[in-house]
Amino acid sequence: MSGLTGRSTAEPAAAVRVFAGFAMMCLGMFMAILDVQIVATSLPTIQAALAIAQDQISWVQTAYLIAEVVAIPLTGLLTQLVGMRRLFVIAVSVFTAASALCAVSAGFATLIAARVLQGFSGGLLIPAVFSAVFLLFPVRLQGVATTFAGVLAVLAPTVGPVVGGWITETYSWHWLFLVNLVPGVTAALGAWLFLPHDAPGRDTGAAVDLTSLLLLATALAALEIALKQAPDRGWVSPPILALLAWTGTAVALFTRRVLARRRPLVDLTLLGDRNFAIGAALSFVLGIGLFGSVYLMPLFLAYVRGHGALEIGRIMLVTGAAQLASAPIAVALERRLDPRLLTGFGFALFGLGLGLSARQTAETDFDEMLWPQILRGGAIMFCLLPPTRLALGHLPLHRVPDASGLFNLMRNLGGAIGLALIDTVIYGRAAAHGTAILERLRAGDAATAVAIGIPPEMLAAGADALDDPAALALVRPLIERAAFVETTNLAWALTAALTLLALVLVPFVRWRPRGEAMPR
Repeated sequence: MSGLTGRSTAEPAAAVRVFAGFAMMCLGMFMAILDVQIVATSLPTIQAALAIAQDQISWVQTAYLIAEVVAIPLTGLLTQLVGMRRLFVIAVSVFTAASALCAVSAGFATLIAARVLQGFSGGLLIPAVFSAVFLLFPVRLQGVATTFAGVLAVLAPTVGPVVGGWITETYSWHWLFLVNLVPGVTAALGAWLFLPHDAPGRDTGAAVDLTSLLLLATALAALEIALKQAPDRGWVSPPILALLAWTGTAVALFTRRVLARRRPLVDLTLLGDRNFAIGAALSFVLGIGLFGSVYLMPLFLAYVRGHGALEIGRIMLVTGAAQLASAPIAVALERRLDPRLLTGFGFALFGLGLGLSARQTAETDFDEMLWPQILRGGAIMFCLLPPTRLALGHLPLHRVPDASGLFNLMRNLGGAIGLALIDTVIYGRAAAHGTAILERLRAGDAATAVAIGIPPEMLAAGADALDDPAALALVRPLIERAAFVETTNLAWALTAALTLLALVLVPFVRWRPRGEAMPR
């Protein structure tokens, strides 16, 4: 990126302009991430308004996520082709226009088309922001910039449910998309005015490898669709196996092709860098925990506790508050301590917060969720800031955009795979847990009856009482709820175990204090 002075920015006036431009980039990224969550809370409302079939409504989210995951690894190439400033302005402008199209959609097909545009342009914004940290700022300011971007990146999913619930209850579903217009225009104009002019790093006339692009897009799309449908259809069903087989084949062909090209679509040789490879793996695991916790909490609070979207959002604000409170601490420590220690601390604390949620009961609510949320929120910046530096901070400037794309892609893939595993645990194991609970009741287990809310006198009438249709109709919802709580706890335990398992990678990171060369 020859046109960026980035790490050598010194003049106060220039530094203020750079920070202003970077803040505009972060605003666009925040809106793109927030959009996923606020729309998720109001899918039933959109379904009713547009008369969308129940088995089709999930595509409103899936279309966005597939387009997003395809766009993320292309950010490096596009940054090289058109420059960081132009790429961001184009992407946030397309995202804003697509938001307007979503708001005026009159049917399923037009809404899905607009969501694809939204997802692709939104997917370019996230890695562009994190690469800008290293392209725009000197080393002494990169921690502050990363923290600012990181806070917004993980705060958006936390406040998303409450914002989406409030918008839906106060206005209409159209405002879930219209809310992006003013911030989008502001971000585009601000970035154009304040970001430094950067020259493209590659010959813009050079041919883009369309074959590699097609292989990458279809592989990621097939993987996303397989992960979404596998919990319902079964992991060994023919459609899922076919999708996974194509994913593997396309990835193999893509890898072989890009490694043989002088100007690859995505620079996979980055994975040969030990620190980047470990950082990408940590990003993948963080995605499982982040996406998983933001998914499991609303699911539990809605199904078990019966809360609406707005109340769920209020409860989940604890995570965001803890994250904001810990951010300045993370920045201060990151400047003074070995990032490997901070990374280990962050993942250990995050894993503990996930693990404590694996002890929920049907009565668990705000009070019981308070400390697990505080621990997770306090850990997030330690799981994001030091690993980002470890993965990207030592790379040459021209490799940062590609690296940022891959780094952020791993977090999204971790989230997608994590959600599929969570759904498989919850819905695949629920029937077995329900049957086991019923058998314990038939055996006269009074503790189980009390735990799930069955009147003790029903057990006193004998096991045959549970086979009575009227009694079974009364008991079944209680058993299903208890089974759901148990399988949800298993899902929390799984995410906690995977998070803690990532700690084994941290000692293998190579590190030298600032000012010393990083060993390769």
